[in-house]
Order: sequence, then structure tokens, then C-alpha cells
Amino acid sequence: MRILLYVTIILMGAVIGAKDMFSSKIISKLSQIQTGCLLILLFIMGLNIGVNKEIVRTFFKLGYQGIILALFSILFSILGVKLISRVFPTQEEGECEHDR
Repeated sequence: MRILLYVTIILMGAVIGAKDMFSSKIISKLSQIQTGCLLILLFIMGLNIGVNKEIVRTFFKLGYQGIILALFSILFSILGVKLISRVFPTQEEGECEHDR
């Protein structure tokens, strides 16, 4: 059921963004806000890992598998983004759709 909550929150954000309900000042800071929230999320995840003694105890057993999984995830994410960017090119920065 949590997935429904996540999808609902994303859809709410998309609707609010599409209706221009925020000032341009806030919109210009969205990247910084997103980065800050991501850093807080990563910090909390690290705390959760550190508090869980079972994870800490088995960390070195799972460490090699985790490193390999992380490296392949990063590699294929980068390759996927490069492939998608070639298939669906984005607008150049500062270029509006009506300028074409």
C-alpha cells in the first residue's frame, strides 16, 4: 500500500508544478531543495544502517556483493541515461519550444 502513497505524492507534485502554484523564486531553488532533501535522506539511511547491529555485523560478509551491485547499478544507470538522451534529445538550456 505504500507504493500508492508514493505515486499519489508524485502525482500531487506534478499537478502542482503544472499549474504554476509556486513563485518563480521557489522554482529557481528547486534543484537546491531537492539536493538538500536527498542529502538528509541519505543521512537518515546511514543512521538506520548504523543503528541496526545485524547489518553492521554482516556488513563485511555482504560488502563485496554490495560493492559489485552498486558499481553495476551506477554503470547501467549512466548507460541508460546516455541511451535515453540520444533517443529523446532535450531542449538546449535557455531555448524555448516556441523558438524552434
